[in-house]
Amino acid sequence: MSNVLKRFICLKLAVLLTAALLAGCAQSAPKKNQTEGPVSEKAAKTSEDNKVLDPDVPGWKLDTSPVTFKWFLDANWYKYEWNTPVSRYVTEKTGVTINFDVPTGNPNDKLTTLIASNSLPDILSVGFWQPNFKKLMESGMVYALNELADEYDPYFYKVAGDATLKWYKQPDGNTYCMPNEAYTAAQMEETGVTNANQTFLVRKDIYEEIGRPDMRTPEGFINALQMLKESYSTYKGRTIYPLYVQGGNSTVGCYGLEEMLMNFLAIPYEKDGKVYDRYADPEYIRWLKTFRRAYEMNLITMEFFVDTAPQVEQKINNADYFCMIQEWTGVAASIPSMSKDDPDIVYMAVDGPSNSRLEPARVYAGSMTGWLPVFISKNCSKADRAIRFLSYWASEEGQRDFFLGRKGETWDNIDGKDQLKPAVVNDLNTLSFDDFAAKYGAADTYWMLRNPVSVYKWRPFKIPALQQMVDWANEHADFSSGYVKELNPSGNSPEGIAFSKIRSVWGQTLPKLLTAGSDEEFDKLWDDFIEKRDELGFDIVQEYMQKQLEVFKEKLEN
Repeated sequence: MSNVLKRFICLKLAVLLTAALLAGCAQSAPKKNQTEGPVSEKAAKTSEDNKVLDPDVPGWKLDTSPVTFKWFLDANWYKYEWNTPVSRYVTEKTGVTINFDVPTGNPNDKLTTLIASNSLPDILSVGFWQPNFKKLMESGMVYALNELADEYDPYFYKVAGDATLKWYKQPDGNTYCMPNEAYTAAQMEETGVTNANQTFLVRKDIYEEIGRPDMRTPEGFINALQMLKESYSTYKGRTIYPLYVQGGNSTVGCYGLEEMLMNFLAIPYEKDGKVYDRYADPEYIRWLKTFRRAYEMNLITMEFFVDTAPQVEQKINNADYFCMIQEWTGVAASIPSMSKDDPDIVYMAVDGPSNSRLEPARVYAGSMTGWLPVFISKNCSKADRAIRFLSYWASEEGQRDFFLGRKGETWDNIDGKDQLKPAVVNDLNTLSFDDFAAKYGAADTYWMLRNPVSVYKWRPFKIPALQQMVDWANEHADFSSGYVKELNPSGNSPEGIAFSKIRSVWGQTLPKLLTAGSDEEFDKLWDDFIEKRDELGFDIVQEYMQKQLEVFKEKLEN
């Protein structure tokens, strides 16, 4: 993972004011269980100074005595400890130490167990797409952050941002979590600072040797793969795999062949104010049949459905794929090492599969939803310190501390600008990120409440190959896509159960579609899926999504 900064953020122009973006939780579900009063007894005050709270003064300064929080991360790939110069500096300053709880298997499975046993850790970072995300808010097991802020740290409201608090407010009037990586559409459009990272990538040297073919059409795509098979199945001593698609090892679908491909094809999320069935779009079916044909011609394999994350990482590190439907952040870590001996052995973003009108791709740009929103569990015995720590991290001061570290040690004011020292930047661009994180803990080692807009001003310039991918993604960013990530139902509601069953059937159907022996067999499989989808309750899923669409649009307007 060299340069997690290049894994998570695609940023382009100037920065907004400060970290006034982070906040909220996701889906509009009522909270069923309430504690007595705004805060339970477990959140007992730990400082006599709590009775004097100034909304303009950071609450964390009232008590910097040692406290340790266990923090669950919905990221089984995360490998960094709270034992770096940056984390030690934060602990020295705030008194807070973090023990990360990183699952070894499926994070949602572990979270299910934690919820069932009422053994949630102090703090949790949970993906908004996870089935348990909504359940957390309904369970009564997590605090309303606004209630904690009212009692212990009104400074929270200065850094959380009114817009995101309104965006994530639940029907009961409370906000239960605070997202990292959050953007507003207006801010992205005004500044060009986005979180767009969906790209169609090709290996630069091979792509140029075969004449930079136009891969936007099915014919051009097939032609490029044929040239690869004929002349470049092995290249510079390496076996070259024709295609990788991100998310293929999921049991409920394939992110790269669904959302990403649909975005490349500029398929809308809605038409005339109604949620659009993107799966039934003729352009999407046309391209799925193109992949089926490529497989039938032995031009691609289906290894991306079974390869493990370490296998994929190794192939990317060695530049073994010719083309990829892959977020550029997933290859950023490998760019410095793969191009070390040959600058042309890198990946570059190009216009890939497109609709029949050859319209530009419209990739997801980021949103108020963020990525892994943060909850405070009611098992946290020092919830006052927890809410204050979230406020600190979300503030300009906290963003700087986590990204830059201690002044004079990892950063300084150079030429009138606060920035990482040259030696640190050099290590960032040359070391593996594992080594960089262990040595410094700066940049994007700790992203749990990172505000991309706030930290942009401290980012060093990217290496050219990486910047090219960033620029492509930003140029194709769809600023209006910010609300679409939360349209899908989840949880144990009728529509949530129906959606889960439909996803399971789709996960079984997609590989069969791509490996079908003919277009006629594809059509039969497709018709069977649509029939089964309707039987499982597709109508109530669409009805739910339509209501969500209208709710989010209203919030955007307000």
